[in-house]
Amino acid sequence: MWRIYEHKDLVSQKRRLPLEIRKKYEKWKDIVSISGPQGLRLIRGFRDKALRGDWKGFRSSRLSTQYRIIYKIEKDMILIKVMRISAHDYAR
Repeated sequence: MWRIYEHKDLVSQKRRLPLEIRKKYEKWKDIVSISGPQGLRLIRGFRDKALRGDWKGFRSSRLSTQYRIIYKIEKDMILIKVMRISAHDYAR
């Protein structure tokens, strides 16, 4: 079982998201907590992939055509750190 840690800024971000995206994020968390990142790769709709450039070491999953979730896997602790849910803008 995987633990999911949400960045402190994510709480305020979630309030501003459309309801549909919040529901999809909850589904994403369910999948990750049960089967980990491997479960995301089995579901093609999430289009989970590794990021490059400034976000090297992080991964991205697609919540909709516009919204992405950016997270990092901490293997030694079986922990996923969710950093941001954004409208496809990977600028820090």
